[in-house]
This record gives sequence, structure tokens and C-alpha cells, in this order.
Amino acid sequence: MKKNNFVSIGKILNFHGVQGEAKLGYSKNREEFLSQLKEVYVLVNNEYKPLEVVRMRFTPKCGIIKFKGIDTLNDILEYKNKLLFVEESTAREFLEEDEFLIDELVGLDVYDGDKIVGAVVGVSNNGASDLLSVKTLSKNISLVPFVKAIVTSVDVKNRRIQINNIEGLLQ
Repeated sequence: MKKNNFVSIGKILNFHGVQGEAKLGYSKNREEFLSQLKEVYVLVNNEYKPLEVVRMRFTPKCGIIKFKGIDTLNDILEYKNKLLFVEESTAREFLEEDEFLIDELVGLDVYDGDKIVGAVVGVSNNGASDLLSVKTLSKNISLVPFVKAIVTSVDVKNRRIQINNIEGLLQ
């Protein structure tokens, strides 16, 4: 399977207890999506290995996930610090109307009116909102809050993001 058919949804941070459970790091506000997953994949030796999710629960700091057939501390340790993936089609089922996969946004040109001002080189989150990392024409990286007041439209098909370039936003 090609790598681009999979989307990362979190990372196994460590074990939890001795019964094969794992602590899962994930993006904020994704509990509903994660709790509906029945199968995830882990990348081992360049192959996506399926893992059946038995249960998922959440603490204030992380998710706690249990997989079928992983019943001891030693079983889960081999997956420590590994990313978990779902198939792209699964991730798309849970996207809201104004949500996008990071891979769709990276590389899009950023416009202020009719003028190109840069391109998206990454996406991050500061806890309050997602941030687009925009490489400007002057080669600086500026963080643009991904909020309606600033990012007015995203057109993945035409590879274009329209922004309201408020003073001081792009360097």
C-alpha cells in the first residue's frame, strides 16, 4: 500500500498499566472521531500493520487505547513512540465541512486579493487554533491563524487559499 493512502491520527506515547494498554497522544477535540475507530495501523518495517481497537477512553491529558491480542506490557512496548494511522477515506468520513487534511493544505498558494503572497509549508496548533505556516515571497515563515476572519476561503481543487492580510500578519 502506498504511504499517501494513510493519515496519522496520533502517537503511542507509552504503556499504561501492565495489561497492554497504551497512552495515545492526539490532536485536541478528536475524541469523538477516535472513539469510533475499530481499526488503526502502525508502521512497522515500512509496512502498515493493522491493529484492532478493543476500547478507547480519555483522560484530561491523553487517550488510553487497548488493542486485540496485545495483553501485556511487553506486547505494547514495541509500539512505543510509533505513529498510528487510519486510511485516508476513514479520516475523510469524519471531516466537518470546513475541515481539511494537513496534506491537502501544504503546498497551496496563499492569496491576498488577486496577489499571491506565499505558500503553505506546514500546519500546527497553538492550543487555541490551527496555524498555517506560510512561506512568504520574501522567504520568511509567518504563522497565520486558521480562523474565518483571516482565512476566508480554501479551494483545494484550484490549490488556492484566500486570506485577509491584516497588518503585521505576513513578514
